[in-house]
Amino acid sequence: MTTNKRKVEVFSAGCGVCDETIALVQKLACGSCEVVVHDMHKPDTAATAKRYGVHSVPAVVVDGKLAECCSNRGPQESSLRAAGIGVQL
Repeated sequence: MTTNKRKVEVFSAGCGVCDETIALVQKLACGSCEVVVHDMHKPDTAATAKRYGVHSVPAVVVDGKLAECCSNRGPQESSLRAAGIGVQL
């Protein structure tokens, strides 16, 4: 008998917002969910996060796919330039 589980991975740096996200995911998780919390302070975790496209924390990956709420986050050069970084005053 095989047990199918949805793998839910939370990438955390131990901040308050990360802790809130972990608590929310654990609250929402059901018997079909396997929740794994990754500590971004560990070197091997950063490589895993990069593979998933994680650019900021907290981030949630479900079955190997970065959740929509967590995609397209993190600093982007175009956004930083639009905010005025690199432009002389």
